[in-house]
Amino acid sequence: MSEASDPATVLIVEDDASLNAALFQTLKAAGHRPIAAHTAAEGLRWFAHYAPDLVLLDLGLPDRDGLSVIREIRARGQTPIVVLSARDAQAVKVEALDLGADDYVQKPFGVDELLARLRAGLRHAVQQRGSEPVVRAGDLEIDFGRRAVTRAGEALQLSPKEYDLLAELALNLDRPVAHRQLLAAVWGDPAADIQYLRVYIAQLRRKIGVERLISTPGIGYRLAAA
Repeated sequence: MSEASDPATVLIVEDDASLNAALFQTLKAAGHRPIAAHTAAEGLRWFAHYAPDLVLLDLGLPDRDGLSVIREIRARGQTPIVVLSARDAQAVKVEALDLGADDYVQKPFGVDELLARLRAGLRHAVQQRGSEPVVRAGDLEIDFGRRAVTRAGEALQLSPKEYDLLAELALNLDRPVAHRQLLAAVWGDPAADIQYLRVYIAQLRRKIGVERLISTPGIGYRLAAA
C-alpha cells in the first residue's frame, strides 16, 4: 500500500465461517483486498505469503491462542493488528495490547466502528512507513520512521498504543490536541471511552515525565516543546 487511498490487503484470521465471510464481503465492498484464514497456522502462512497491510485477528482460534499469533507477527515486523474477540476480561485486553496489538474490538461490533478502527490502523501504518522527521521535545526524541522514542539518549519501551498517542501529540508539538482527536487518531473512534485515554496518558507520563505532557482543561493534552 503506497498511499492512503490505495486498496489495502487485509488478512482476516477468524474461525467462525459466517463471520469470516461477512468480514470478507464488508472489506471487499469498502475497497480493500481481503484474505481469509480460518486457523492460526493458515493465517501465519498467508501473512508470510501476502505481506498484508493489516491483520484482523480473532483470539479464539481452534489450533492456537491468538495471543501467540500476535507474538509471532510482532517478531516479523510492525504490521498493524486489530484484535477481534468475544473475551471481555480486562486482563486479556491488556495482554493483547502489551504484546503488540494496535487495537481491540469486542464482539459483537458495528461495521462502521470496525471500518473506522481499520482506517486508523492503516493511516498509522502509512505514516510510519513515510519519511516523517524526528521530532524533539526537550530531551525527548520521537523517530517516526523507526517508531523509536528516546529520553536523554536512552531508549524508552512503549506499547503500540502509547507510541501512537505520543506520535499524535508530537505531530502537534506544543499545541493542545482535543480528547476526541486523540481518541479518533489512536482508537479510531472519537466517541471511545475517555478512560482509555486517561490510562495511557498516565502511563506515558511515567515514562516521559509529568512535566512533558500537559493537561489543557476542557480541551485535551499538549506535548511541551521544551
